[in-house]
Amino acid sequence: MAVDAFYRWAIFTGAFSGANPIVKKHDQTSWRVSDKHRPFLTGTSRQRSEVRELRLKTMQRLPRPMSQQQVEGLLAATRNLRDRSLVLLMLNGGLRPGEVLGLHLTDIGYGRRRIFVRCRDDHPKGARSKSRVERVVDLHDGETLETLNTYVMHERPGDADAPFVFLLGGTGVNRQEPLSYSALARLFARACERAEIREPWMTPHALRHTHATRMWEAGMRELTLQKRLGHASPESTRIYTRVSDAVVVAEYRHALGLDRPSQTTDGEAL
Repeated sequence: MAVDAFYRWAIFTGAFSGANPIVKKHDQTSWRVSDKHRPFLTGTSRQRSEVRELRLKTMQRLPRPMSQQQVEGLLAATRNLRDRSLVLLMLNGGLRPGEVLGLHLTDIGYGRRRIFVRCRDDHPKGARSKSRVERVVDLHDGETLETLNTYVMHERPGDADAPFVFLLGGTGVNRQEPLSYSALARLFARACERAEIREPWMTPHALRHTHATRMWEAGMRELTLQKRLGHASPESTRIYTRVSDAVVVAEYRHALGLDRPSQTTDGEAL
């Protein structure tokens, strides 16, 4: 009521120029109330029961993929195999940060060149998959799984009991603990600073955006990309068509006459 009254006042005084975002609709739940628990004064009014729904327009930002130069700089700035493996899994596999941090050693299928993204809630620092649907992510780029395998065999603490792939190394008190979101964000930010590519929008999730944009531009179909990224709704995948739409580019070039065959005849060429 108070919010509705505020917007009506703002519209009346000219302080707000849009329509009232408080939408009144019939309360569909009113019929569920038992006769034994009717609110006081029920039935004294002939007006239909209504609820007020707030609808505000939200800004739809485009995902910002990293450029090839930025990606190369970031990879060159990673200081160990663990950090490089993390970057490559998000860049070449499109995994979310939580999905990467939650990987178990048993989720790596070296022979079939794939990663299994499982739904788990066992990470001691809260990392987990956003989606509740498990999926398989194939990795045929030739670098990601090789780097990951080298990390597991030679750099990951060999005496660790934890099933997680990415652990803290070194000799500190936190050695062998699974990597957290904050630790991933810090190592990513430090690598960006060393590469001199640091920007406010550049987070580990930008690597997933970069992968999705690359796959779309390379011709991957929308439904296939949706399955690879683990999106529950096609609307989540469709944002990448707004970043780079091949049909829009082709029709734009056609409108400019850039792709039309040359009208020059052999005689004119001479």
